[in-house]
Parts: sequence; structure tokens; C-alpha cells
Amino acid sequence: MTGGRLAGRVALVTGAARGQGKAHAVRLAQEGADIIATDLDVPDLSAEVESCGRRLVARAADVREAEGLRAAVADGVAEFGRLDVVVANAGVAQVAPSLSPEAEDVWRLALEVNLTGVWNTCRATLPYLIEGGRGGSMIITGSTQAYKSTPGTAAYSATKTGVLGLMRALAIEYAEHMIRINSVHPTTVWTPMLAELSPDGMSEEELREFYRPVNGLPVPWVEPEDVSAAVAFLASDDARYITGTALPVDAGALLVGGRAKRGGAS
Repeated sequence: MTGGRLAGRVALVTGAARGQGKAHAVRLAQEGADIIATDLDVPDLSAEVESCGRRLVARAADVREAEGLRAAVADGVAEFGRLDVVVANAGVAQVAPSLSPEAEDVWRLALEVNLTGVWNTCRATLPYLIEGGRGGSMIITGSTQAYKSTPGTAAYSATKTGVLGLMRALAIEYAEHMIRINSVHPTTVWTPMLAELSPDGMSEEELREFYRPVNGLPVPWVEPEDVSAAVAFLASDDARYITGTALPVDAGALLVGGRAKRGGAS
């Protein structure tokens, strides 16, 4: 596969080993991009990316560690000679009441990964986008919890709200370079992370009933590929004049007041 809206371009995806990040990397490869993929462990994406006729540089890199992340980005750019698209996707979600003993650790981890990790990703990649002189697209993974929260998700909601502010600030700061910076804000997404957050012992059908009140449309969640479609759009020239925008992929969640009975971070 050689065509697509991103033919000839290079895209970086953090948190690419599973869930949304893996789906984003595969979709961007399907659109024609070569992929730089990072995660705590080296993402295993060779088969999926190569089946699209694209190339892959996969590295282990912790977004909390700026130096290691910069090295991973540099390796990818050295291999491919350019960088055009950045998907700052790596994130964590944990449920903990704010006065619980574990809340401090949950808060610290969320800040380090969801906010500082995104900041590190932006700082590691923006110089390459600027030096390329072709503009570029950066997409940050947010959440509907930037707009409304659920019990026990103070750390997650706070950091995803911070991501929204960071996106808007960077969008105006780098607009002169024709670098477009946007965010996507999913509702619940059926990923390993959601499964880990869900109540123990529930069947998939019970989980569907548990999460269905979250959304306006009669669905319990969206699939990672649904978010990837929005990411691919924002990465492409179809969105060439869209910047500073927070795009919900939320099945109407922001239109309704329903929520899962507890937790349910997205």
C-alpha cells in the first residue's frame, strides 16, 4: 500500500504498544506514513506496519524521561529523514478517591505521564517539525473527562484538563510555522486500560450495561479505531486549516449527564 492521505510522511506515536496508540500507529501506516513508535517496552508493530508497505522504527522510551524520549525521536528521524505528524498518546488512568491512601501516588503518576509526558513529547518533536519547514500536525490524546468527571478520577480529570490548555497554548505559539496542534477527546474506549479499570467479575455484556449510561448514543464505548479515524483526519491535509481544536469522539457523552456507577475513566 503506497497511497493514502499521509503518503511520504513520517508519524511518531507514543504509547503505541496497545490500545489506542497501537490503533493510531496502524491507521497512520494505512494512510501511507512511516511510523516511529514508542512505549515503555518496544512496541511490536512490525507485522501490522509492514503489511501496509510502510517502515517502522520502534523504541522503548518512557515519556516521563525527556532525554530517553529525545533519543528515540532522534533515532526515528535519522532513519526516515523527516517528521511530519506527532501523536502524543501515552497516558495512564487509575481510580482512587482523593482522600484514599493511594491517591497521592495516583496523582503523581498521572501528572508525570499524562501532562509532563505530553509536554516532553512536544518539546522532543517540535524542533523537527519547525526545521522541516513543511508545517506539520500534532494530535494530543485528551478525554471527555477534561469537561466532566466521575468519582475517583480527580488526577485523571485534572491532567486531561491540563492537556487541553497545553494544546491551545502550543497551537497559538507555533501557528506561524504552519504546525497544527489539536486534541481528541474520547468517551470510554474498549481497550485493555478500560478493562483494567472496570469492576471485577463482570461479563462483557454486564460491562456494556454498566457503561451504556455514559453516552448519548446507545453504545457503551467506542473502539480504538474510531478514535484513530479522527487522528488520521487531523493528521491529514483534509484538516489543513484546523488548529487549536478539541475534537470529541464521544458518542454524545458530553450531551448527557449519565455516567457509569463508579470510575469509568476514558
